[in-house]
Amino acid sequence: MTTLEQAKKITQILDSKIAQDIKIIEIADVTILADYMVIATGRSSTQVKALADEVEFQMDKLGISVNHIEGHRSNSWILLDYVDIIVNVFNEEAREFYDLERMWQDGKELDLSDIIEK
Repeated sequence: MTTLEQAKKITQILDSKIAQDIKIIEIADVTILADYMVIATGRSSTQVKALADEVEFQMDKLGISVNHIEGHRSNSWILLDYVDIIVNVFNEEAREFYDLERMWQDGKELDLSDIIEK
């Protein structure tokens, strides 16, 4: 599974659990941190944790383990580091405050209309 396919799979997992405003930003050309950044919003701290837990669980089932997790106790922003993919799950307030889309505006936002169900 390519890195892009993994990022899309993560997006599908988040979408299946009703995450809001999911985005994949290709950042490989602007940083060495990762190839893709996945950003999603949960409606509550409980959902933020559930979304992150589900991504970790489903990716583990595929044999892809998370390298590092940050923020698991706060439940307002949880970061899952898959080395080439960084997954950020926010509550609405934290997402607005950190505004990663603005920070990574030099990256390329991918069209997700073929993988996110409306």
